[in-house]
Amino acid sequence: MVYAGHMDCYERSNEILERFLSIEVSPSQVYRVTDSVSEALEESLDAEERILPLIERDDMLYVEVDGSMVHIREDGWKEVKLARLFKGRDCLNPNSDASCLCNSHYVAHLGNHTDFCELTEQAIGSYGRWKIGLVFITDGATWIKNWIDDNYPDSYAILDYYHASEHLHEFADSCFGKDVKAKYDWCDQQKELLLDSKVEIVLDNIKKTSANEKDKELLLNYYKNNISRMDYKLYKTIGCGIIGSGAIESAHRTVIQKRMKLSGKHWTKNGAVNMLRLRVVSMNNQWYKVVNLVKQPGKSAA
Repeated sequence: MVYAGHMDCYERSNEILERFLSIEVSPSQVYRVTDSVSEALEESLDAEERILPLIERDDMLYVEVDGSMVHIREDGWKEVKLARLFKGRDCLNPNSDASCLCNSHYVAHLGNHTDFCELTEQAIGSYGRWKIGLVFITDGATWIKNWIDDNYPDSYAILDYYHASEHLHEFADSCFGKDVKAKYDWCDQQKELLLDSKVEIVLDNIKKTSANEKDKELLLNYYKNNISRMDYKLYKTIGCGIIGSGAIESAHRTVIQKRMKLSGKHWTKNGAVNMLRLRVVSMNNQWYKVVNLVKQPGKSAA
């Protein structure tokens, strides 16, 4: 019942159970069992438990961080902060449409970034603090940048290349209007310069455009504030050479959105936290913890 409930909406979970087991269970009962088991599961989870195999000396631990919005009945849209940790060697065909990850370690939190950062630090620490190469790939969020600077100053902190490129395209709309070819030619040129770590030339090229000063200032400030994280030519040579946040974008869909952003669904805060816990446990290949919990005397009556 818990597995069905964490995979699909409760209204369909009872259909799945009936189809496979010929047992009729109401959607409300699936909800009650799923919710109560998740609450009981909290005590058995250890944020410092290592999910991935140990990192080998010549490998890198990648950490991607981002947020995804979930609708909470009491508070409206709230951000679920998500981290995905993986080893460089577990990334196949990096920076290509056929890229995939063999193993990942997920951390998720509905709440403030301080608590989320603490949970993520514990996950990173489970692989041996300061004994491994760390690579962070994130967007331009200030709180993430400050957290990395304060706690992992010796790590590689990368501004997601695709976020950087996306800002270029948005800016180019105000420069070239309906001249699509000129827009894409200009953007392609700037992206090639970014890949070659020639950010200063890109800044000069932005200044030379006919865009209004406000738009120029916004993009220039964005790049200037992140220029220390835009040495893409170097980043392509370390670890598996990843410079984009495709892994965390995919994680949003598989961990959070697939279950928690179904059409018309709203969550209580406690319900969202409980479901998020089950989603992370499942994606971390820890479902045995749910099984062990339910097998305990008295737990089956939930």
